[in-house]
Amino acid sequence: MAQITLKGNAVQTVGSLPSKGTEAPFFCLVKKDLSEAGPADFAGKRLVLNIFPSLDTAVCASSVRRFNQEASTLDNTVVLCISADLPFAHNRFCETEGLKNVVPLSVFRSPQFGIDYGVTITTGPLKGLLARAIVILDADGIVRYTEQVGEITEEPDYSAAIKALG
Repeated sequence: MAQITLKGNAVQTVGSLPSKGTEAPFFCLVKKDLSEAGPADFAGKRLVLNIFPSLDTAVCASSVRRFNQEASTLDNTVVLCISADLPFAHNRFCETEGLKNVVPLSVFRSPQFGIDYGVTITTGPLKGLLARAIVILDADGIVRYTEQVGEITEEPDYSAAIKALG
């Protein structure tokens, strides 16, 4: 279990991020149109899993905007923006912001994702949502980089994530 903070107050997650060099856990998440997407939909692509609590917070929204910008420069890479927000909220946010380079996905049908990736928050006011984290998978689905952001109100280390893509 990871211990992180929310505005300086300790909160915990259900587990830890997958280990580097291991096969990423399977997932099946919901797209904006209510269809489902999993690893097979992105076969042969590197994946950036931008995991966060909710688009309704400034930091989460900022991370989606930033990865949308970065994604346009990344070869053979898809950025998945993953939260517990409903697909309707993902769709509204991406349309309003004009975001076309990220794939927003909801865990609302798949609480197992947060457990398998160790990011479900188990204590504090955000209990049940996902902690802020980055997981990068290579084209074979192997975990190559992870970052558990220690303070939920802070943004991830974008430079380190982009650098990990080589």
